[in-house]
Amino acid sequence: MSIAKMKSRTHRDPLFPIIISVIVASILLVYPLSYSLSGWRPQFMLMVMLFWVLCQPTWCGIWFAFATGIFLDLLLDAPLGLNALSFILIAFIARFLTRERRILTFGNLWVITALALIAHLMLTFFAQVIAGTHFSIPRHWLSLLTSVLVWPVLYYLLRKWRI
Repeated sequence: MSIAKMKSRTHRDPLFPIIISVIVASILLVYPLSYSLSGWRPQFMLMVMLFWVLCQPTWCGIWFAFATGIFLDLLLDAPLGLNALSFILIAFIARFLTRERRILTFGNLWVITALALIAHLMLTFFAQVIAGTHFSIPRHWLSLLTSVLVWPVLYYLLRKWRI
């Protein structure tokens, strides 16, 4: 078997998995839950964006982070640019700090995702404080635990399209 045939077999085009994962994440974000459970909803869009930015850097970069952030702003009726700014900053910092490391293990990605989730929640918290929005502080941080626990499932579902 020639090398060209082997490469064509192992090369997977991630365009459709990227689109499908963003659609599924958006459905999971807007699916109606009771008030007591809605605070525990994981940050699906952030985790999907971060997975693709770190695991498919040739396909997804800062523009992908911007697009998913704007899409999330429109989806959740958030102030336009709030999540987009957060996603851009997180994607840029994550790519900048991991540019020398091409071997990102599952544990490394889990730690990077946990730190990115904390950074996103802090950025949105400070933006809401500056805007004078009143919200429940404990409810704001509940999604951190569930997001960190859901990350292995998301990684397992999307890992075959990792480079």
